[in-house]
Amino acid sequence: MAVPHRSVGAALSGVAIDDNGITATARDELVLDLLVDGRRVWSFWLHRDGERRGAASFVEWPPALRRFLNGTATLALVEHATGEMHHEAEVRLGSGAGRIQVVTEDGKPAGLDKSNRLAQTFDTRSAEHVAPLLDSIEEVLEALRTAGIEAFPAYGTLLGAVRGGKLIGHDSDADIGYVSRHSHPVDVVRESYKVQRRLAEMGYAITRYSGAAFKVDVAEGDGSVRGLDVFGGFLTEDSHLVLMGEIRTPFKREWIFPLGTTTLEGRTLPAPADTDRFLSATYGPHWRTPDPAFHFETPETTHRRLNGWFRGTRAGRDGWDRVWSRAAREGAELTDVSDVVAWIDAAGPAPAHVVDLGCGRGEVVDAFARRGVPGVGLDYSPRGFARLAAEAAAGGLPASYRAFNLLELRQVLSTGADLARLPGPRVVLARNLADVTTPTGRDHLWRLAQMLLRDGGRLHLEFQVNATEGPSAKVRLQRPLRAQRIRKDLAARGGRVVAESQMDVAAPTAPQDPAEAGTYRIARWVVEWQ
Repeated sequence: MAVPHRSVGAALSGVAIDDNGITATARDELVLDLLVDGRRVWSFWLHRDGERRGAASFVEWPPALRRFLNGTATLALVEHATGEMHHEAEVRLGSGAGRIQVVTEDGKPAGLDKSNRLAQTFDTRSAEHVAPLLDSIEEVLEALRTAGIEAFPAYGTLLGAVRGGKLIGHDSDADIGYVSRHSHPVDVVRESYKVQRRLAEMGYAITRYSGAAFKVDVAEGDGSVRGLDVFGGFLTEDSHLVLMGEIRTPFKREWIFPLGTTTLEGRTLPAPADTDRFLSATYGPHWRTPDPAFHFETPETTHRRLNGWFRGTRAGRDGWDRVWSRAAREGAELTDVSDVVAWIDAAGPAPAHVVDLGCGRGEVVDAFARRGVPGVGLDYSPRGFARLAAEAAAGGLPASYRAFNLLELRQVLSTGADLARLPGPRVVLARNLADVTTPTGRDHLWRLAQMLLRDGGRLHLEFQVNATEGPSAKVRLQRPLRAQRIRKDLAARGGRVVAESQMDVAAPTAPQDPAEAGTYRIARWVVEWQ
């Protein structure tokens, strides 16, 4: 990506700041920092991130920032590269009377990172607060070395170390990378899982992102848990460096190995042999120029390769993470699931265990647990069930929750073998799951249900179907399914529909687009295996 340059004397004019965003005019592209009462909270490119309105550009407030903009503050626009103040004014936004404060839930100063996500950036943290992060980096690097991997700080962590020996002020996390000695994606994936197993044996909790990337949780001295992302890579047989999740570029092995060193906040850490070439491959030839609003522009050819090689089991995960993060942030109330519980009760007999596949926030499992019926909730995004999982653990309820990926066959098989040992009769619930996953995911769903129910019990299946008449609401992340197709797929796995009904229900949230308002039709089936 080209770094914007402007002519000497180029100025920002016509600045207007209101509840919707920022409007300004500049001849050349500018990277601007927004300061709220003197502290940077957001950075953006005026032209790239703005909408052209005549000669001016309008930049809308990012959603993560908008919710704080209710009150008064001194807002300033400062050019990031030069520090030149282009605009400063006392502004009132929204209807609030107090000072605008952009802070975390526990009141710590926060800002938006390059992905416009709210975070406690490094420029708001003292050396004392950063030390545990550095300890964690060293610990994970050593653990990876023990597991047979020559890892090093990557992405923004490496950039800060090489460019100035410090963590980048507008960054908020730390990344680790490694380049495998293998040259085929299959071998890279096998190695990644082998490393994961070795780290698990050392006692680390691992969250896998793809076939070549995962997160390592490190317990710090104060009991808090920090997650460090580990991005795997390799050199292809045609001499291209591939690094999750953005890079594919011509490269030579001697530019990486043997590893050299770099210094980060006074600590000596491993680094690729030629950091200049490595950072040029990551951020382009202008990597030395700070850009807090940097966006990766991954070529479609690279994106498709990485998806095909490594990301095939992650489809849709980001969308669900955003759904549940927003629900938690906004304090959304839990859904009333009494009708679902009544549906299960009416089908009888009473279950000895409930297994909720795609449990979301886990309300059904929680409802049965409070009646003394043990339950297990499985979901793609742990952010959804985090609250009820904590409450169950604290209150001693017979409910447990697990992160579960329906697209990974070996996880489906191992989880099915585990849960099939639960005392029966079992009720398996799958609501809003068949209609949001892929065809592969649906096939795995039927296979898992077969494993859990072939010795008794029943599947309660709910999914969206095409309405036969009238308008049908568009439900985010859901796609209507053909009932005849689902019936045939279930039969192929030995499932038999023993009860079925359909109903029209209101869209679960008020849509922004009035055209999407209305109802949608769901089918509720009870399926048994013999």
